Amino acid sequence: MNTSTSVPDLECHQISKNFGSVQAVDQVSFDIPPGSFFSILGPSGCGKTTLMRMIAGFESPSNGDIRIKGQSVLGTPPNKRNVKMVFQHLALFPMMNVYDNIAYGLRCNGVKRADIDRKVGDVLERVALPDLAKREIHQLSGGQKQRIAIARCMVLDPDVLLLDEPLGALDLKLREAMKIELKLLQHQFNTTFVYITHDQSEALVMSDHVAVMNEGRFEQIGTPQTLYHKPATSFVAGFVGESNQWRGTVVDSTTDSISVDVGTGFKAIATPPPGAGLASGSAVTVFVRPEHISVDRAHHAAADASAKTNELSGTIDSLLFNGANSRVLVRDLTGELIEADITLTGGLDDPKPGESVRLSWHAASALCF
Repeated sequence: MNTSTSVPDLECHQISKNFGSVQAVDQVSFDIPPGSFFSILGPSGCGKTTLMRMIAGFESPSNGDIRIKGQSVLGTPPNKRNVKMVFQHLALFPMMNVYDNIAYGLRCNGVKRADIDRKVGDVLERVALPDLAKREIHQLSGGQKQRIAIARCMVLDPDVLLLDEPLGALDLKLREAMKIELKLLQHQFNTTFVYITHDQSEALVMSDHVAVMNEGRFEQIGTPQTLYHKPATSFVAGFVGESNQWRGTVVDSTTDSISVDVGTGFKAIATPPPGAGLASGSAVTVFVRPEHISVDRAHHAAADASAKTNELSGTIDSLLFNGANSRVLVRDLTGELIEADITLTGGLDDPKPGESVRLSWHAASALCF
């Protein structure tokens, strides 16, 4: 059980990294408490891999400090840091079987054969592959290789395990299954996992906390629920989850609501971020998630229309069937496409392309930055 007085497994304080005139990482600070699953989420080129390489010891920071279990590791080479790393392509030794892959690091550390047998057997049990010790690497499935790569690291009892987009080479179905497996493995070992990804689904499903990175800086650190429902910046609102976006100009604002002219006579009522102080004339973007938009046939009045402050008319352009997560694409009067979640039953009452519909959503569901 983590407590507020625990020494963080990993601390980064004002970490920066310059490559000539390029600022790859810009004054990043964060603490990770013991036994956490912490993800760093961001687009390609945002600096997340450079940050991980500095934690592992493969790069030296230009400024700042990195501490593991309260001790600075600046100047400590990678093999002397109690940090292990799982790469996207796993880097298992193809000429060694499963046992020898896992035992390799222990042998390098001079561990006795009896202790190696015990440790390898224990870690194979914990990754739920107890009978594969003598299996050759080429005989393993993609998911089994993932677990062996983690086992090879975890047998060395690291304080922190770094995972650099380890699911990127897997097919979609296996990737979905491995999200759950990785979370279960992290609980099994109770070791801090630091996970690098550009895939928001991976970060949201597995993590206790997520840091959203953009252009070398952390935009926001929070639980997946906080990032999704209460983004702190326009970048986080647009990057985490899916949203409809309207750009416009503030025409009126109060402490808890804001009116934005997005053109063609439509004024969106939205919720401003805390302390935003958006004055009239400010250029802003309004974000509304598809699940917050109700779709009603135009010839039927919405039952709770009086409670909703945003309404738009449009025509169904197409339907995207995906079981319970189906979606409708509606083209408004300006020709813009708006996405809304919808339930499609396969019956005659399902909406159809070409039908006129009314879209509506609450002001509280619309965020403005």
